[in-house]
Amino acid sequence: MNAIEVNNISKSYGKIKALEKVSLAVEKGEVFGLIGPDGAGKTTLFRILCTLLLPDSGTARVDGFDTVGQMKEIRRRVGYMPGRFSLYQDLTVEENLKFFATLFGTTVEAGYDSISAIYSQIERFKDRKAGSLSGGMKQKLALSCALVHEPSILLLDEPTTGVDPVSRKEFWDMLQTLKERGITIVASTPYLDEVRCCDRVAFLDHGQVRGIDTPQVILNRFADIFNPPGIDRESGTEASEEHVIEVEHLVKTFGNFNAVDDISFAVKKGEIFGFLGANGAGKTTAMHMLTGLNQPTSGTGRVVGYDIRTQYEQIKRHIGYMSQRFSLYEDLTVAENIRLFAGIYGMDDKSIAGKTDEVLERLQFIEHKNDLVASLPLGWKQKLAFTVSIFHEPGVVFLDEPTGGVDPATRRQFWELIYDAAQRGITVFVTTHYMDEAEYCDRISIMVDGKIRALGTPDDLKREFNQPDMDHVFTFLARKATRQSD
Repeated sequence: MNAIEVNNISKSYGKIKALEKVSLAVEKGEVFGLIGPDGAGKTTLFRILCTLLLPDSGTARVDGFDTVGQMKEIRRRVGYMPGRFSLYQDLTVEENLKFFATLFGTTVEAGYDSISAIYSQIERFKDRKAGSLSGGMKQKLALSCALVHEPSILLLDEPTTGVDPVSRKEFWDMLQTLKERGITIVASTPYLDEVRCCDRVAFLDHGQVRGIDTPQVILNRFADIFNPPGIDRESGTEASEEHVIEVEHLVKTFGNFNAVDDISFAVKKGEIFGFLGANGAGKTTAMHMLTGLNQPTSGTGRVVGYDIRTQYEQIKRHIGYMSQRFSLYEDLTVAENIRLFAGIYGMDDKSIAGKTDEVLERLQFIEHKNDLVASLPLGWKQKLAFTVSIFHEPGVVFLDEPTGGVDPATRRQFWELIYDAAQRGITVFVTTHYMDEAEYCDRISIMVDGKIRALGTPDDLKREFNQPDMDHVFTFLARKATRQSD
């Protein structure tokens, strides 16, 4: 008997068809991947399988039980880890685990053997609030919470998005251990190295199954989506010798903890500068200082000519910023978002009006000028958020993991926009956990334990550390980290 059977499941939200006659089967003890672009229907399918949503038509059985008529039986047998970890940020590690155990009518003590291999890695931090954990530690806690009632099936909806490559590898090692114990695992992921860890995968697109097979067969069959051609950067404008960012001996201390520990570097005008590091390495703290959101404990820094210690308000007006959450207002239209952010950056109404249509034409968004942002696909939101962040032509734009959770083809389109901005002389300062994106940067720094341990072009770093690609360079350095949290 299969662990999961889905037969002609359909689900709509108004006029949007999230799933359309989806059928698939997952064998017991299998690691099965759900892959596809944002909006393909993966999360809707997960929620139907764990009985949080009812299908409009079709049937699904989990561990032999019907998802509509036998919800309680399924909930006792399924562990579910949604994309945002589902943790309570204000509860401690131990309190989160006890809460989830109570939900399933058990105790931590009764289920400890099933989670000990994972939970033992974070148990010494049991009194720390979940909101204070690094990404990798949150991941281990969330997995422990999903396993505490000893489920036979584990549903994981993009569990590693926003987590550094080393923590992702450790997570998938844990999943292999769970597979050896006979647990069936269904996971969605945008990372190709994780796709290859699955026994089989189903490719969902616009709510329909386009193929089910081994990872290699699916990745080859749909190579245009999962392995798009590389980007050829146009020759012409190169980074000038003018420095847009200058940092010397920068330190940021929280109590006795040096989050940023004496870093120095400079970034040139028009350069694409990759700022990498594992979760907890200190890169977010450093970026907060550079963008005027926090002041250093010691050291100096200048961004677009302004002192980060005393002129942070001027810095905020002369930079652009885009976070992983895209920074857009979903209940405003495309044009209203542009007008709002351009006004915040100090542009006058005449300049905004004159430039808006020009920018929308370039993005091929002119017909969607008055559409609510909430109605746009993720890839469109991403392009719009980036466009908004550089609408006022800043000296530098800071991109904090801007492509998290996005499929390879959409990420490639986004990087074409980055290259275009750099050609116009805008400096791009970007953090990313995708190591193929690190290869696109002019130069890269890699932080470990609050310090910059490597700085140079991708080719320079691969030669220096004798590694075949940036993924191996990053892993080699990140594994030298000694501290446990940020």
